[in-house]
Amino acid sequence: MNGLSTLQQVMIWVVPILFAVTVHEVAHGWVALKCGDDTAKQLGRLTLNPIKHIDLIGTIILPAILLMTSGFMFGWAKPVPVNFSRLKQPRRDMAFVALAGPFANLLMAIFWLIITKIGWVMVESMPFTAFLIFVGTAGLFINIVLMLLNLLPILPLDGGRILYSLLPPRWAYYFGKLEILGLPLLIILFFTGILGKILLTPLLMMHVLFGGSIEILRYILS
Repeated sequence: MNGLSTLQQVMIWVVPILFAVTVHEVAHGWVALKCGDDTAKQLGRLTLNPIKHIDLIGTIILPAILLMTSGFMFGWAKPVPVNFSRLKQPRRDMAFVALAGPFANLLMAIFWLIITKIGWVMVESMPFTAFLIFVGTAGLFINIVLMLLNLLPILPLDGGRILYSLLPPRWAYYFGKLEILGLPLLIILFFTGILGKILLTPLLMMHVLFGGSIEILRYILS
């Protein structure tokens, strides 16, 4: 996005990233409610109002730093609280609650793909619709990366929760003890470049699944 001003970049990325992290968290809370835990509902977190889900670091500081240094934004929202002990079948329902977030991102990726396609169809006759291409591709990128990242089998990520629910109780107990190491591990993987290499193969698979639409990122991120 070298040809775009900072304001234009913010306008392109802010809506997709807010919706990506907000809908992701609401999906967790909604499935938890259906499985017996109304904690998120009682705390007013089952809302698409992004203000209710803003995390100072993940939603404001980190995206701002990334925008200034790399030209795109990424982040996270405050996790929706879930009391797993209140779920009807805690171990099984934990997997459903965890899977809800990445599944919501998949649905949003499809939505932004449609927006992108509409932009491409209309851009020749209405050049101003090129904005839809930029926003749609940003939304597609953010949601796919957020989905893939959260499916990594590391606690406290959603993939870690799913793995925990599938492991035999004894193994799950010891695996749960590793949650304290999850965030430091992710930071190390990120800054060493290993995380990018881990996500590369599934990202390429998603590229094929979405009919090559992620190719548009060459123009947006170059």
